Amino acid sequence: MNGAQALMKTLADAGIEVCFSNPGTSEMHFVAALDSEPRMRAVLALFEGVATGAADGYARMAGKPAATLLHLGCGLGNGLANLHNARKGKVPVVNIVGDHATHHVPFDAQLQSDIETVARNVSPGFVRTSKTTATLCADAVAAIQAARGLPGQVATLILPADVSWGEGGTPCPPPPAPAPPPADDASVAAIASAIRSGGKAALLLGSNALREPALLAAARIAAQCGVKLFCEVFPTRLERGAGLPAVERIAYLAELATLQLTGIEHLVLVDAKPPVSFFAYPGKASELVPDGCRVHVLATPAQDAGASLDRLAAALGATQATPALQPVARPSRPRGRLSAAKVCKAVGHLLPERAIVIDEAITSGLLLGAMTAGAPRHDLLTLTGGAIGQGLPNAVGAAIACPDRPVIALVGDGSAMYTLQALWTMARERLDVTTIIFNNASYSVLNVELERVGADAAPGPKARSQLDLHGPVLDFCRLAQGMGVHAARADSAESFCKALEYALARPGPHLIEAVVPEALGGTKRRMLPWLLRSLPRLPLPLARTLKHKIAP
Repeated sequence: MNGAQALMKTLADAGIEVCFSNPGTSEMHFVAALDSEPRMRAVLALFEGVATGAADGYARMAGKPAATLLHLGCGLGNGLANLHNARKGKVPVVNIVGDHATHHVPFDAQLQSDIETVARNVSPGFVRTSKTTATLCADAVAAIQAARGLPGQVATLILPADVSWGEGGTPCPPPPAPAPPPADDASVAAIASAIRSGGKAALLLGSNALREPALLAAARIAAQCGVKLFCEVFPTRLERGAGLPAVERIAYLAELATLQLTGIEHLVLVDAKPPVSFFAYPGKASELVPDGCRVHVLATPAQDAGASLDRLAAALGATQATPALQPVARPSRPRGRLSAAKVCKAVGHLLPERAIVIDEAITSGLLLGAMTAGAPRHDLLTLTGGAIGQGLPNAVGAAIACPDRPVIALVGDGSAMYTLQALWTMARERLDVTTIIFNNASYSVLNVELERVGADAAPGPKARSQLDLHGPVLDFCRLAQGMGVHAARADSAESFCKALEYALARPGPHLIEAVVPEALGGTKRRMLPWLLRSLPRLPLPLARTLKHKIAP
């Protein structure tokens, strides 16, 4: 075997069955080796950000890493944004980056770059350049072990061309499965004591604490002790819907998140970090934990969140408590002129069983959670790192990980243009993905932020033009059809429901362009900063009612 063939067998033996690739010359021996390993599926992306985002979505749903194949430092740079999202979501990815042959590096050819330095931005826990064919597979096993451990991470393996083509490659056996520990006795006892103390307590759940077994344990604790259940603002993967415990997501807007946490005396972190403001704002705090609230850590990202919650439930005598579960409830079928809210309502009305919902709708998706809360159980994937362009690639990966489940991706028009090439991969792989594009011809969230940061009381035409997508308005139907995806445009609730029913009834990729006004536009957008500033001065019940109206 040459190095690439031995590497391919090592990956497959470790259970890595999919490689999302955008290769170049330095990776040709790896590409040729794909045919030597029938267990490895190769999925071509037309842009590296699609490959990395697809690997992220795949791992979220498969529970194990895929591989990426990127071309040199420039290719890695093109894929960085979605590797950033994977890093923030603690998602395992084995990120293989080709490099020039070792003897070619001193000549500083046109594509020569410092790949290790670039990689450390998204792969701080593991970056390694394989030096010889003989050590390549051992390096690969180390990368797999790093990616699969807790917390999951992007592990970057840099593969020089001569290490790949060199003879004498020897496959290595897979690493042992990770066995993360639960919370220790002392931590469990201290947190149980804090909850029993009588102060208002809440669990903040993240990552691995948002799957059904952990959610049920948390819900039993809540039922027994009156504890509030929160989850991170952008969960990596949240199992939700009818028959599952409901958790309240921390709000994106810092003022609303502060309101949610007001009165909490004990905040218990379970595979989550203390909430902070998404951005800094003049005169506003970055930390959102209220003064006087004690923060406790039940499970770090390196610990078993589900087992830790089970131990806490036992310590609190809650193992037999009856958890509160979300009842079955669907919104009615929307009618009339289409709006972002009516799109969310239609999704809640028609959502099929066991769907995977990917939310990158930004402002247009404000009502999505409320409208789908009582729909059939489903998984929700969100924008963990805040770098837009994740939604469409995540849908590719999720559909490959779960080919028997429908995938619905809700994406803003600005976000969609970052990685629109994902539609081509959906068509090529015949993936069962329904993409909903909210076309409001605006970077709506940035218009909101322009009002909030107080950059200028009256932004002028040049400032406004940087946040506007008119002239020309994007035609997503034609763009999708040009990449082989069936597409339809809807500007009424009736036509949208018809298009969604059509897409869900027929396998393969579909796109629905929802022509809608901005969800937070005009008067609403101008009033929002004033309303947010007013919340601390309002009676708490009224403030929370207003919060529910803005972001239910």
